[in-house]
Amino acid sequence: MATADACDTVELGKTMTMRLRREFSGQDEAGVLYGVGLGPGAPDLMTLRAARLIKAARVIAYPTLAGADSFARSIAADLISADAQEIMMDVPMSVERAPAQAAYDAGAAAIAAALDQGQDVVFLCEGDPFFYGSFMYLFARLSERYRVEVVPGVTSVTACAARAGMPLAARNERLTVLPGPLPAEALRARVDGAESVVIMKVGRHLPKIRGVIDDLGLTDVAVYVERATLAEEVVLPLSQAPVTAPYNSMIMLTKGADPWL
Repeated sequence: MATADACDTVELGKTMTMRLRREFSGQDEAGVLYGVGLGPGAPDLMTLRAARLIKAARVIAYPTLAGADSFARSIAADLISADAQEIMMDVPMSVERAPAQAAYDAGAAAIAAALDQGQDVVFLCEGDPFFYGSFMYLFARLSERYRVEVVPGVTSVTACAARAGMPLAARNERLTVLPGPLPAEALRARVDGAESVVIMKVGRHLPKIRGVIDDLGLTDVAVYVERATLAEEVVLPLSQAPVTAPYNSMIMLTKGADPWL
């Protein structure tokens, strides 16, 4: 069985071969789009494949939120070449879908322009590209016209569980992942019917989520985590969690009777 290093070497070898064919054949072959998962925030939780692709990239793309600095870029900053072209996809913070969809349209168009010139593009994704990741919207817009490769990353769910020392599911248990913006009644029904629960995107929804969990009598088995793996990380029982929470915070709870013991 090939080692991870050998597999990565083969992948990069294929990429270099494609580039050489473009240069010496004179063909206008389109570039490859890589959706690269960066993990939850700590740069050393990036995979070797992700790091190698970023270091070699001549065109880097990444999301920003409402004009703020890009968290995704900050994770990979030490690997980005000083002469790399950078494409920023600014996504507005809005409950309306239309503004964000327009941002994805614009981002896809800018990336397509680079691909049409035969340039490979590495798109930086927090966590994993296909787990609540904005990259899926670019994939939907570009995958039928261009070769797209997805490099998975450590998810925020697994990072939070690791930092909290909290196994999430064992044997035949079901793990339910829920978004914090759900209405209280929908959240209550889904938590009540679940065995092991992760609630993501807590942020301003913390009071509502706390109320639901407290009403269900589950506060004592719930853990709050914010900014997992970063220097500002906070891990607390939900009963001791702060009054306000950042967007990148999470609540985990399991109703199991320590089945892993």
